[in-house]
Amino acid sequence: MKQIVLDTSFIISAVRNKIDIFEELQEYKIIIPEQVIVELQGISKSKSEAKIALKILSQNNFIRPDLKTKNTDNAIINYSKKNPQFIIATLDKEIKKKTKNPKLIIRNKKKLEFI
Repeated sequence: MKQIVLDTSFIISAVRNKIDIFEELQEYKIIIPEQVIVELQGISKSKSEAKIALKILSQNNFIRPDLKTKNTDNAIINYSKKNPQFIIATLDKEIKKKTKNPKLIIRNKKKLEFI
């Protein structure tokens, strides 16, 4: 089963655009690093999408590794280099530029697209 790593920007955008990521990605093992959860918790104080995302995540199963660093973007970049077969779901330009892994983005606010 293919594995897909979700970053904060992807999760928030999916919530904002009412995309059910767990339904759309049911054929994949979903990985959401601990650092992304912590980032969502921090953002949830000011963004309702982050609060909704945390609620959705609490109701679903996914792999939750601790990538042992505070910088979420660098953690995902390093994790992707160690796991080149993993798909990276992100909207972050820096992560897209620095990783060679296949990527999953949200196109036209409604469609998930692999690039």
